[in-house]
Amino acid sequence: MSRIGRMPITVPAGVSVTIADGNVVTVKGPKGELTKALRPEMIIKQEGNTITVDRPSEDKLHRSLHGLTRTLLNNMITGVHQEYTKELEVNGVGYRVAKEGKNLVMNLGFSHQVIVPEIEGISIDVPAPNKIIIRGCDKQAVGQFAAEVREKRPPEPYKGKGIKYADETIRRKVGKTGAKK
Repeated sequence: MSRIGRMPITVPAGVSVTIADGNVVTVKGPKGELTKALRPEMIIKQEGNTITVDRPSEDKLHRSLHGLTRTLLNNMITGVHQEYTKELEVNGVGYRVAKEGKNLVMNLGFSHQVIVPEIEGISIDVPAPNKIIIRGCDKQAVGQFAAEVREKRPPEPYKGKGIKYADETIRRKVGKTGAKK
């Protein structure tokens, strides 16, 4: 039995979950609303403020979908109750970021500015010229958008310049040393 799949999900106060035909789940909460079509063969039951996910058989496909379905549902409920955030840091001489309207404008050592528009469901905060905070209720969208911003100038191992996650550590390399003869 799946350890993750058999754990019940408790729905916090202020969050409403509706399960339609074909396992189309809609979750509404204070931070937003998410709708996702989960696999129709999985059995999702809601009793009061508790949701359980069961599988129809011990088939390999159903066993692999059991924990996945429960985790996706739990991530949706957590996202609309308390947003997901990713924090990025910009390191480098002259590297800085600013928010202009709905665009993230970055000076990353190129001859031009890199402009990333804010997408629907994601909000960008720039509390300091070298810090970016990405927020949203969809965990996958927040992580994907943060990865796309980081991709504009990934950190390099010699001086550590670039955009990195706040909790990421860059493995540094020594670099060249002069010839000593």
